[in-house]
Amino acid sequence: MAARYAHSTTPGGIYALVRDGLARSRADLARLTGLAPSTITLRVEELLRRGYLDEEGDGVSRGGRRPRVLRLARDERVVAGVDLGARHAAIGLFDVAGTCIVTRRSSIDITRPPEVVLRSVHREILDALAASNDAARRLAGVGLSLPGPVSAPEGRVISPSRMPGWNGIDPAAILSGLSGVPVRTENDANAMALGEFIATGRTTRHMIVVKAGSSIGTGVIVDGALYRGARGMAGDVSHTSVADGPQVLCSCGRFGCLDAVAGGRSIVAALAAAGVPIDDVAGVAGLASDAHPLATRLLRESGLRTGAVLATLVSFFNPERLVLAGVLSTTEAFVAGVRSSVYDLCLPMSTTGLELAESTVGWDLGARGVAALALEELLDPAAVDRDLGKSPRT
Repeated sequence: MAARYAHSTTPGGIYALVRDGLARSRADLARLTGLAPSTITLRVEELLRRGYLDEEGDGVSRGGRRPRVLRLARDERVVAGVDLGARHAAIGLFDVAGTCIVTRRSSIDITRPPEVVLRSVHREILDALAASNDAARRLAGVGLSLPGPVSAPEGRVISPSRMPGWNGIDPAAILSGLSGVPVRTENDANAMALGEFIATGRTTRHMIVVKAGSSIGTGVIVDGALYRGARGMAGDVSHTSVADGPQVLCSCGRFGCLDAVAGGRSIVAALAAAGVPIDDVAGVAGLASDAHPLATRLLRESGLRTGAVLATLVSFFNPERLVLAGVLSTTEAFVAGVRSSVYDLCLPMSTTGLELAESTVGWDLGARGVAALALEELLDPAAVDRDLGKSPRT
């Protein structure tokens, strides 16, 4: 874990170690950076004096005097994390220490023109800010996750399946123009992966997080960092062909893609064709909770097909954790299907020690993850060093 921060010897680098929860004391900082305690004291005192850090209380002793605990100093700045789905937006406001101030959900139609959707998002952010009941708070950044492929590093939406009018759009530029603050964009599955990584203390070095809702995608944590691939498309399994799956036409124009045979929309369509009309994927979960036989069978089949694709990823990547998130993961039938396929199709050497679990974070997982990206940009070590009048050096 420390290798990523081995060069963090400037005040901004010291700040990043505390920000990411890797250091809670001056002794931790000396151990992680290799700097002399006297140099750490100079760096920390400067960050305390300029209002970047607080030092208080007593930490855990490792022999000798108990160290005082370093924490990020809070100020009036907040960032918004916005997770857009097909029909909803999950919005959270977070202070600079990453503490959630307020969360809210709202209805939103992603098929509307991007300018219309993003104006609605901006209004929701302002409403959330007003609901925080602190007039001194000011918006300093926004993280926006989207239910479609997002190119890296440009942040443009690329060939989304069910977002007409969004192809090639730069949502960050539009929303930044409306809000007047920097905006970071990310794919929804990647945002969920980052949210899960942070929620579990940044301790899992290799992890796959599955977003199983209206569509299915994965986010990948490699060696303790979000892995996007060469163009930001890593983890996009929605158009992977499912062996022996039904030849259902996918939005991409091909037959038998995972999204078309296992995604939540496909289950909604199958239920409607059988005379069980429901509005969305949450309705499918509701039917399953009441032991509806067809909904339960379709969810288990979805889990089996999704697990077959995930088994290939597990064998290839060998993660420590495979985390299921999204509406489908709240149903026992889907989770059971995934487990069955993964453990049936993977060799024991790949699944030994594998933790296959449902996320415990909840519906705002993506909002939390993408807010962390906005915070990383806002609290970048180089920006801290510039503010302190120092040039970053390694």
